[in-house]
Amino acid sequence: MKLLEYQAKEVLASLGIPIPPGVVARTPDEAAAAVEKLGPVAVKAQVPVGGRGKAGGIKLAKTPEEARAAAQQIIGMDIKGFKVPLVYCESALDIAREIYLGFTVDRDARANILMLSAKGGMDIEQVAEESPESISRLYPNPWRGPLDFELAQLIYDAGLEDIARPLSALIKRLYRAIPDFDALTAEINPLVVTKSGEVVAGDAKLEIDDNAAWRHKDLEQKYGSVLEGDPYEVEAKKRALTYVSLDGDIGIIGNGAGLCMGTLDLVQRAGGKPANFCDIGGGAKAEVVENALAVILMNPKVKGVLINVFGGITRGDEVAKGVITARDNLKMKLPLVVRLSGTREEEGREILRENGIEPGVSGWEAAKKIVELTRAGARA
Repeated sequence: MKLLEYQAKEVLASLGIPIPPGVVARTPDEAAAAVEKLGPVAVKAQVPVGGRGKAGGIKLAKTPEEARAAAQQIIGMDIKGFKVPLVYCESALDIAREIYLGFTVDRDARANILMLSAKGGMDIEQVAEESPESISRLYPNPWRGPLDFELAQLIYDAGLEDIARPLSALIKRLYRAIPDFDALTAEINPLVVTKSGEVVAGDAKLEIDDNAAWRHKDLEQKYGSVLEGDPYEVEAKKRALTYVSLDGDIGIIGNGAGLCMGTLDLVQRAGGKPANFCDIGGGAKAEVVENALAVILMNPKVKGVLINVFGGITRGDEVAKGVITARDNLKMKLPLVVRLSGTREEEGREILRENGIEPGVSGWEAAKKIVELTRAGARA
């Protein structure tokens, strides 16, 4: 679950991290009213991706008229595929310098990593590429968190000793986002040092582990109605599907993460581009297959679907019946190839043939077939 900036800042504030005063505005008039209340503001698009400033999604406004005009331009605009539903009008800061601070998961090291850099306001990937030596790193013990002497060394390595005391205290508070909110990423970029010496969160990113969402129902209840994500992933989550959107045009369904990943590779190798990863888990009951197909068919770019199922306990003939029921209920017209393997696979393939669905004997043959059919459809 990726929180929007204003939502992440509300969480950070609950941890004791200073944030500027701000107001959520869903209309240009509300943005104008924010200036009357707060004075000069930054009008910020609220979408769960970075690069808002470069896309024109952040504008300064000194007057209500400027805020109204900025909100009119920003609300509804598209930023990296996300439509802006609202803006956050935040008091403008008197910035002396900008710092990068963030925790995330280093999957290679299998540990949480804390990164600190005096070069804030830039993407950390860009900083890492252009001047990796400017990023100081710490892998804190997950049970006890970062210790004082570790933070002192981290801050010294980043060249930020002059603000060591407030920065050390703030880092400890940010770290609480991991055990308290099951955060996969907790980032402040920029962490602003004002001309009066205050350290304030100028931006915030917070991503909560979906696997721990059941522990944070309060956040879902509070923010669920305004959380915007990939529309297909959002819909798939509602249907209890494991689904990730990709940028291709061939829908993929498999029962098992490994089989799904292998199917993506086979389609790519055959010259196609997968539109998604969709794991329906053990079995392929009609209702589950229908839900998966329904989500995939919502994407107008999809030209065909490949279903790759291995039946262990699940019987191939039952899988075939489930696929046919799902296809018919959805009145699907696009090419559909189904690869069945395992228990009663021959019976299942025969049922598919009788109902006009192309069966694939192997994953490779099925991948080649769906790529061929989608290309033929494109030429037609």
